[in-house]
Amino acid sequence: MRICVYCASSALVDAVYFEATERLAKILVAAGVSVVYGGGAVGLMGKLADTVIASGGSIKGIMPNFMNEVEWAHKQVTDFEFTDTMHERKARFLAGIDGLVTLPGGSGTLEELLEAITLKRLGQFTKPIIILNTNGFYDPLKQMLDRCITEKFMHEKHRQMWTFVDEPEEVIASIHSAEAWDEAAIQFATNK
Repeated sequence: MRICVYCASSALVDAVYFEATERLAKILVAAGVSVVYGGGAVGLMGKLADTVIASGGSIKGIMPNFMNEVEWAHKQVTDFEFTDTMHERKARFLAGIDGLVTLPGGSGTLEELLEAITLKRLGQFTKPIIILNTNGFYDPLKQMLDRCITEKFMHEKHRQMWTFVDEPEEVIASIHSAEAWDEAAIQFATNK
């Protein structure tokens, strides 16, 4: 199984997020999952890569060249792909994966997650999307997505596109139990 993990590059976040990231990384490695991530060496990205590597797992970094030029790339990640743009990077994140897990993060993480949700809504991405809600971080997003549905900006069926979980230990089971999704989703994307 190949899973993409979106997460933060900030090294200043609360220790609870680092701890959850480390637990998730160990769980993914134990499950034989190959991890794809943003390639960073610091913050939750760095913790994810450090833990996967220390646990003997497989991890691939994907990063635009301009980030590598300022030395953001993790030096111990040996499987690396460099892209010309952020747009290419995001497309490569979703290519050939079996699921997507989003950890807490800033604007970049939120943007990547919402783009994946949009692509799933349009039937262009069909894999499970798991949102790890450590410390209630994503409660406001959950509330916003619910409001989008209750106020008819999105269809009730769109609730099936994502799963919020509170603990890293719930991630693998949630990927396996996610609702099936396919390209036909575009038929109800406009919520007519």
